[in-house]
Amino acid sequence: MQIDIIAVGKVKEAYLRDAIAEYSKRLSRYCKLDIIEVADEKTPEHASEGVERQIKAKEGERITRHLRDNAYVIALAIDGKMLSSEGLANEINQLGLRGVSHIQLVIGGSIGLDDAILRRADYKLSFSKMTFPHQLMRVILLEQIYRAYKINAHEPYHK
Repeated sequence: MQIDIIAVGKVKEAYLRDAIAEYSKRLSRYCKLDIIEVADEKTPEHASEGVERQIKAKEGERITRHLRDNAYVIALAIDGKMLSSEGLANEINQLGLRGVSHIQLVIGGSIGLDDAILRRADYKLSFSKMTFPHQLMRVILLEQIYRAYKINAHEPYHK
């Protein structure tokens, strides 16, 4: 299975980069993983809705360049479906059984994803009603993908 994480912005903190590298290494046993970073736009404080829409549209265009027609696209969105770890493992397993060989997970920038990306997505996934920093979300997402593969392989993993 090919898994791409398409994320807006760069990870600046070394401890987050280290965690991303660790989970990427662990996942290499189970899938081919690519992390694709697209440039973020600077968001002025107290930006109007119109300015935020423009920013999301620019970031959305950059994301769209990496989306593949044959890929199953999962957008991380606060209004998406919440799953347990076992539920995510089952979704990944079911996609494989249906012949899906390429999953692309999209993490938006600090103000979220453009509506065009959300419409393009085959699935919207939420980790919580809370908002997480988009850099930290990469670590959380990678850990949950790794956990899903461990669950599907019936291998032990700490709870």
